[in-house]
Amino acid sequence: MQNFDAVGRRKNAVARVRLTPGTGKRMINDVQMKKYLKRETLEMMVEQPLQTVGLGERFDVHVNVCGGGLSGQAGAIRHGISRALVDYDENLKPQLKSRGFLTRDPRMVERKKSGRPKARKRFQFSKR
Repeated sequence: MQNFDAVGRRKNAVARVRLTPGTGKRMINDVQMKKYLKRETLEMMVEQPLQTVGLGERFDVHVNVCGGGLSGQAGAIRHGISRALVDYDENLKPQLKSRGFLTRDPRMVERKKSGRPKARKRFQFSKR
């Protein structure tokens, strides 16, 4: 029985993904995916790479994820699953790459600047 391991990243989240041949179980930090992610949109996001290549029910997915919030973690899991699928079969790479699943999303939170309440927001201007 062969495992396919990969690491996915998004924002401050890091996901270590392991794909094993199985029946389609999804476990994130030893909790079922539906209980862990809580939102259908995030579940769909995680499932996208497997549905794109049509291997959804052939693999069990076990994930250890830490850092960031739920949205960043879901993105990291998607990235990790995509990389693990390429490890499983190199011929899946063009399909996944064209959808953008293999590219690490470089967007990060903009830092807060001094003299402002947030990164870009200004304090209210008072003429008098």
